[in-house]
Amino acid sequence: MGNYIREDSVRRFGMEGIMELRTASSPRDVKHYTTERLREEFLIQNLFMPGEIKLVYSHIDRIITGAAVPTKALKLAAGDELRADYFLQRREMGVINIGGDGKITIDGKEYAVGYKEAMYIGMGAQDIIFDSVDAKDPARFYLNSVPAHKTYPTVLIKPEGTPEDGVVIVKEENKVELGSLEEANHRVICKYILPGQVESCQLVMGMTKLLPGSVWNTMPCHTHDRRMEVYLYFEMPKDAIVMHYMGEPQETRHIVMRNEEAVISPSWSIHAGCGSQAYTFIWGMAGENQAFGDMDDVAMKDLM
Repeated sequence: MGNYIREDSVRRFGMEGIMELRTASSPRDVKHYTTERLREEFLIQNLFMPGEIKLVYSHIDRIITGAAVPTKALKLAAGDELRADYFLQRREMGVINIGGDGKITIDGKEYAVGYKEAMYIGMGAQDIIFDSVDAKDPARFYLNSVPAHKTYPTVLIKPEGTPEDGVVIVKEENKVELGSLEEANHRVICKYILPGQVESCQLVMGMTKLLPGSVWNTMPCHTHDRRMEVYLYFEMPKDAIVMHYMGEPQETRHIVMRNEEAVISPSWSIHAGCGSQAYTFIWGMAGENQAFGDMDDVAMKDLM
């Protein structure tokens, strides 16, 4: 498949890092985009590169979306784009592992991060090293990072288990079952980073798993003018696709997406998908507020 990247926007940082820059787009302009241009602006491909850290810096709420696949230890460095002494000097970060057992060392303290376990790393953490327990089955760390104004505690987050010092277990009220098989949108939302569970400056992050037989996510759809969102689709077979829908409710567009590809959703855009079979996706949000329910619902009859 084509890799829609403007080569002049890609730069190296450190020994094992790649940073790509994306500018913001107006909904008035997006109406006129070709398929290729739409993918170039919003689709993120080839995130999980063995032995490297890949980052995409978007001017939309200054979110950085990225991944680290440590076949050897990988240290996160600040690229020139941040104009910072270290990556989290003025930022916070959420990380979710979708690969083999991994390790994240933060200022000398090591955390074991298993499959679908996560970390919130607060502003001010300086030395961040990603590693794998087994280089032949490496961790696949997916990350979202946004600007921060205050330091909140760094914690390991697990969907299940027993709470302990430095470890947060997702609360039962933050595991939400929605939809139905009849509507093809039966899904379970697991909220990792949000007020009342894991505090952050603005990052909200979690994961949604569609149950067998369901293919629609976030439908009926919505927008939220007060924050943007990024989706990462995964747990998809090689020949499966998700039709990701975006755009203003009366000016919708679609992007064909495959396993472990991400998509940037501006605040003015809907964000929903329909797959060729069930899948899982990680969502990360940043912007004006952190109220999960602050959204503007779009009636099915109003979609065009």
